[in-house]
Amino acid sequence: MNDDTITRLPDPSGFAPDALTEVIRAGARKLIEQAIEAELAALLAAFSAEKLADGRARLVRHGTLPEREVLTGIGPVAVKVPRLRDRGTGEEKISFTPSILPRYLRKAKSVEEVRH
Repeated sequence: MNDDTITRLPDPSGFAPDALTEVIRAGARKLIEQAIEAELAALLAAFSAEKLADGRARLVRHGTLPEREVLTGIGPVAVKVPRLRDRGTGEEKISFTPSILPRYLRKAKSVEEVRH
């Protein structure tokens, strides 16, 4: 007889944790972060000639946004997006939003299409 009175609920994401899935998620996280870093590097290179009056670079990295999870076909993948600081004044401010991970994205489009 089982003395355990705790009912085990299924994972709400629908994905059971296993070693292979964790390896795939880690790989997906690395690929996403590498793509974002490459996009940021291209933006910084495009504006590298723009300097402030004192000779400092106008655009600089400024840490990262808080980590967030994006629901993908392989389950939730935690990602960090780097911040960009525009130290220029008077001109239009330059901001960085990765094309593959827009602001407020919480689900990959493939997941949204399957569920609807």
